[in-house]
Amino acid sequence: MIISASTDYRAAAQRKLPPFLFHYADGGAYAEHTLRRNVADLSDIELRQRVLKNMSELDLSTELFGEKMSMPVGLAPVGLTGMFARRGEVQAAKAAAAKGLPFTLSTVSVCPIEEVAPAIDRPMWFQLYVLKDRGFMKNALERAKAAGCSTLVFTVDMPVPGARYRDAHSGMSGPNAALRRMLQAMTHPQWAWDVGLMGKPHDLGNISAYRGNPTGLADYIGWLGANFDPSISWKDLEWIRDFWDGPMVIKGILDPEDARDAVTFGADGIIVSNHGGRQLDGVLSSARALPAIADAVKGDLKILADSGIRTGLDVVRMLALGADTVLLGRAFLYALAAAGGAGVSNLLDLIEKEMRVAMVLTGAKSIAEITPDLLVKER
Repeated sequence: MIISASTDYRAAAQRKLPPFLFHYADGGAYAEHTLRRNVADLSDIELRQRVLKNMSELDLSTELFGEKMSMPVGLAPVGLTGMFARRGEVQAAKAAAAKGLPFTLSTVSVCPIEEVAPAIDRPMWFQLYVLKDRGFMKNALERAKAAGCSTLVFTVDMPVPGARYRDAHSGMSGPNAALRRMLQAMTHPQWAWDVGLMGKPHDLGNISAYRGNPTGLADYIGWLGANFDPSISWKDLEWIRDFWDGPMVIKGILDPEDARDAVTFGADGIIVSNHGGRQLDGVLSSARALPAIADAVKGDLKILADSGIRTGLDVVRMLALGADTVLLGRAFLYALAAAGGAGVSNLLDLIEKEMRVAMVLTGAKSIAEITPDLLVKER
């Protein structure tokens, strides 16, 4: 049964990718309860259907941090995107830019800042973690600024990596991981040719540029584990706020008190996110966390949201719950793995069409009219 384009692309990605990569994208932390609830809770949101509202003219456009967007959707930062298609970050960024949408480059991307930024005709966003190696952080910020990146997305919900057991079972990590990955690649020839052979170099481009030597997939887990900083606090972000003169968005907010702290800190926006269910299992889904956060800080800064968004209808639901914009993670990654940049373009076209249908049937003629009034109140 066809449920959504994302469902189809997920199935296609699973066929095409070596298991270690598919499960890296598809998996979550611990028993993956939050991973599943992200999708289930959002799909349970009920909307009011309205009729006879003269919906002949719709406007999906919006503006965020001074940037015009064709619709309130962007591509979230996803590590190792370049392993899912040949130079995958460049392909995804081009697809987003062609649609008039922002692309966010991950700290742990395959393609470095200097490869992706010149490939598109609009400023990209850059995502950064708090790491023990402050020299790397300063270097990355300087390079992002030099490349014209407009918005800094600062991820704060990963002071330690989550317990992702699928990675150990699939070969992403664990004993004999390199051998297992090689054997898996040999049984997936289309990926082996397109990415394995033609998509080199397979290193963490931003980290390699700083270290002066390749940091490959074999070093990925160890480097992350050694460099994430559990001592992080708001004061550790102050020098970054002073250095970065563009919009700064705090990613990984699930609690209204943390959202208020972000306002006090001076953030321009927050991303309501549980890291796609990849960090602490059992926390609220983004859909359930969002309304209380919107009640606390709506209007004080911009509210973005991710985790569990698979369709244009999901976008409308998140906006009605209080988000100003949403970010797609797994949804675009599945499409990229299945069909490259063309897959991402197709997915974004379908997201737009689904949004249009949802807006017509709820009576919202513009993004500003997608408000909590569209929600069915609890009975």
